[in-house]
Amino acid sequence: MMGGNIVAHIQGEYPIIKVGTGAMVDYTIHCPDIAREAKAGQFVHIRVPGFTLRRPISISEIDKDAGTLRILFDVRGEGTKELAKRKEGDMIDVMGPLGNGFDLLDKEKKAVVVGGGIGVPPMLQTAKHYGANATAIIGFRNKDLIVLEEDFKKHDVPVMLCTDDGTAGHHGLVTDMLKERIAQGPVDIVYACGPKIMLKFVAKMCQENGIRCQVSLEERMGCGVGACLVCACKTKKENGEETYSHVCKNGPVFEAEKVVFDE
Repeated sequence: MMGGNIVAHIQGEYPIIKVGTGAMVDYTIHCPDIAREAKAGQFVHIRVPGFTLRRPISISEIDKDAGTLRILFDVRGEGTKELAKRKEGDMIDVMGPLGNGFDLLDKEKKAVVVGGGIGVPPMLQTAKHYGANATAIIGFRNKDLIVLEEDFKKHDVPVMLCTDDGTAGHHGLVTDMLKERIAQGPVDIVYACGPKIMLKFVAKMCQENGIRCQVSLEERMGCGVGACLVCACKTKKENGEETYSHVCKNGPVFEAEKVVFDE
């Protein structure tokens, strides 16, 4: 028990049943017990043989009936480089689901999901919940790095695509598209994941327009269960006083108004 909360998670070895193709490493894992408990916005902690610390990876898609989780990740270091070598049928050591996920409203509400780069995969399950009542605003550096565009569309989610270099979709920032979408009509809630500077401006735009916003923070992690301070981030208490929260346990999802975005 930590801080009055029981840390509950499931850990075991599970088979990779599908390896996708695309700009990111894409695994579908058959882990019925974890999938049964998983919620949009949570993550799993994956053990890589030869490395002390597990790798935290956001859950992109959950299929409770099939008992599967889908994860997508970039190769960013030696750990993920090793993890990316896995093939269909290989076993993988997964711990999860971890963290607090997104607060999903009634499916009839109008939602916007905003993802930048590696922040796009966590948005898929959330968008699926709302279907055609969601709008996905996704941004990448260039057209070669685009992932999941067709997956959003498959679930009737309209997509507003942006690239930094203009090689696909809107030439510019996701915040340009968010401003446009807000101007088009009612938005009940915005969910966002991506670089902190992106989250800062998404949060600011939502605050200015009186729209509830939840952000998923990406921080380096150690234990993944709130026992260390590797992923501490600055947040606000109810009285406005600044404090620190664990992204792994208190997050990764926070109400945007509670996050302190350093200038």
